[in-house]
Order: sequence, then C-alpha cells, then structure tokens
Amino acid sequence: MKRTPVLAVVVLVLLPAAILAADGIRPGMWEITSSMEVPGMPMGMPPTTIKQCYTKEDVKDEKKVIGRDKNCTVTDLKRSGNKVVWKMKCTGRNAGTFSGESVFSGDSYVSSMKMESSGGNGGTMNMKVKGKRVGACP
Repeated sequence: MKRTPVLAVVVLVLLPAAILAADGIRPGMWEITSSMEVPGMPMGMPPTTIKQCYTKEDVKDEKKVIGRDKNCTVTDLKRSGNKVVWKMKCTGRNAGTFSGESVFSGDSYVSSMKMESSGGNGGTMNMKVKGKRVGACP
C-alpha cells in the first residue's frame, strides 16, 4: 500500500481543519496526534504528532476550513451538541471517501475516521486522533 503515507498526510491536513471548525473550538496553536490502522498490514504505523496554528479567520467558515484540498468536497456535515459527524469525497491522486466523528471537550477533542481509497491500490484505513490546544499562535 504505497498510497498509505500519502493518504495519511492528506488526512493530517484535512481532519484537524474539519474538527476545529465546530462551535466552541478556539483559535490558537493545536497539537494533533494521530494513529492509523490498516487492515491486513502486519505492522502498525507509529503515531504522528503535528502542531497547527488556527486563526479566527481559519475557524470562521467551516466549509472553507474543511475543504482546504481543492480535490476534496465535504458532502455531509452534522453537528449535535459537542459532536460533529462529517463525510468528504476526494478525487485525483488521493481519490476516496472519508467519514469521521469528533467529540469536543473544551480545548481538546477526540476523533475517529475511516478512509476508503478508490485509487489504484484501493483499501481502507482507520484513524484515531487526539487534539489539544496548547496556546496562542506565534
């Protein structure tokens, strides 16, 4: 599955944006840690942590924030209390469908997501993500 690292990068860019767009999530510097599971892959991938700065403008318009990749379109987004459920479809090199759920608690969240690749190798990946706001942006 050569596409696994490429899809992982796409997800790390898109997923934090999607979950930060929800009401109650504050702009600032966020630390986001994700772990991925690929069914049929004997060895798991190590967790990945990134830091991402989100401004007030970034979190203001959720459709713009979620759809950062020009090849991806949010097809469904539902918010209920502190939970956001969403679906997204991507075309091009990272073609596939994504569905996820995020639950917020103040300056942190937990998310789970399923990715179904429709490109050359195809396949499914499951991802767990934890995010926490670590302060103001520099």
